Amino acid sequence: MASQAGPSCRLVFCLLISAAVLRPGLGWYTVNSAYGDTIIMPCRLDVPQNLMFGKWKYEKPDGSPVFIAFRSSTKKSVQYDDVPEYKDRLSLSENYTLSISNARISDEKRFVCMLVTEDNVFEAPTIVKVFKQPSKPEIVSKAPFLETEQLKKLGDCISKDSYPDGNITWYRSGKALQPLEGVVVLIFKKQMDPVTQLYTMTSSLEYKATKADIQMPFTCSVMYYGPSGQKTVPSEEAIFDIYYPTEQVTIQVVPSKTAIKEGDNITLKCLGNGNPPPEEFLFYLPGQPEGIRSSNTYTLTDVRRNATGDYKCSLIDKKGMIASTAITVHYLDLSLNPSGEVTKQIGDALPVSCTISASRNATVVWMKDNIRLRSSPSFSSLQYQDAGNYVCETALQEVEGLKKRESLTLIVEGKPQIKMTKKTDPSGLSKTIICHVEGFPKPAIQWTITGSGSVINQTEESPYINGRYYSKIIISPEENVTLTCTAENQLERTVNSLNVSANENREKVNDQAKLIVGIVVGLLLAALVAGVVYWLYMKKSKTASKHVNKDLGNLEENKKLEENNHKTEA
Repeated sequence: MASQAGPSCRLVFCLLISAAVLRPGLGWYTVNSAYGDTIIMPCRLDVPQNLMFGKWKYEKPDGSPVFIAFRSSTKKSVQYDDVPEYKDRLSLSENYTLSISNARISDEKRFVCMLVTEDNVFEAPTIVKVFKQPSKPEIVSKAPFLETEQLKKLGDCISKDSYPDGNITWYRSGKALQPLEGVVVLIFKKQMDPVTQLYTMTSSLEYKATKADIQMPFTCSVMYYGPSGQKTVPSEEAIFDIYYPTEQVTIQVVPSKTAIKEGDNITLKCLGNGNPPPEEFLFYLPGQPEGIRSSNTYTLTDVRRNATGDYKCSLIDKKGMIASTAITVHYLDLSLNPSGEVTKQIGDALPVSCTISASRNATVVWMKDNIRLRSSPSFSSLQYQDAGNYVCETALQEVEGLKKRESLTLIVEGKPQIKMTKKTDPSGLSKTIICHVEGFPKPAIQWTITGSGSVINQTEESPYINGRYYSKIIISPEENVTLTCTAENQLERTVNSLNVSANENREKVNDQAKLIVGIVVGLLLAALVAGVVYWLYMKKSKTASKHVNKDLGNLEENKKLEENNHKTEA
């Protein structure tokens, strides 16, 4: 390019290239650019009137220059030197501002803008800094779990493609971790890609966990420098399962019940507070000195009252770490004497007892025919109304489902007993005879009549209640009669009779009847006489009417004869 500038320019350029003059007042100028962006470097020189051309160069580490761009002030033409790393990446404007596209780490150099006149060369240096934001840090190679009291590698925090390199910091629940011998060990290393010149940072953390680290989040962050200053990028949280030994053993009854009764199944569950929890235990049953090896559960089926006692469990390898629980198996026994179906005779005595045996106080309820009794039944002399179905029921209120009941069906039998009563109607015309019967099974009643008499209506019976009922008939005897009532059931046949005299107002009744007949006859005779008189009267009236009519007829005939005579004469 020197040949293109002409002999005089070439001479001036060659004389001054090694001793360029910096314009007074111009210091070092730095351009910060992000990786991949376009680097823009203004020339920072006032363009002189007699400018011949402008050039850009950069300096190698050994200080030797490398020219990359040329622009003539007269021809307004731009030429770019054949520098492979800047091929198709340069742009030089009319004001000699140089732009470099797709910034790379290798672009971090000292660039110089040169404006050349016939007698002078002016330079303005620019330092280019390129920054690359690292990738978001990630915790990898994470430990599946941490153990208390053991220094163990927690994981690696990796951040890639950074320029310049950055620093990595670990945090526990937001608080930075500092190296501490035997507790926190940090190992940091970095690697640079020879092609991209980008750094990958890795920080390994060895950590001795405690139970306080349960559910605590661990994070890491990378601190780097960008075009605008220091920046920090955090990682995602990581939570680790913390293993710790069992320090306490507990025993439970599953499912949890307020009370256990005979016939239930009992499942014992032994738990250790370690992580992971122990899987095997020794179970000790009441009266058995040797433990039973099992998983964390042990089941007893259909337990009886003798299963009441203390139950224990312990770890297999730590038998001194024992947990125990007391279990009471509740029971309830009921004995009813007598029970079932019992048949007794009326008047007999019947002692009844309902005996309760239970693990705690029980309530007792007596029922008769589904009706609650106020007290337990007692029979010193049985009556028919005492018969029925008796139930003795008991329960433990605190134990769900623990109830017992026994029943007694009492049958009171008795041969028929008869009592007859008589009641006379106030008019004296009829009498009501009632046969009262008592007995069980229900006796059948039959009536018989000795002597003459009439049954006014059929017999009528009352309902059979508590072994009693009655049958009644109504009669009107004209003579003395005897009524017999027979009652019979499976036990015996009983007969009773009652004499019934004739009606005491019989003559009075006959006289009244005769008087009534006389009155009726008299009324009939009077009616007959009245009829005869009326007939005679009517007959006489008809005869008189005929005579009158006859006389009137004769008068009409005479009148007609006279009229005829007058016509003849004329």
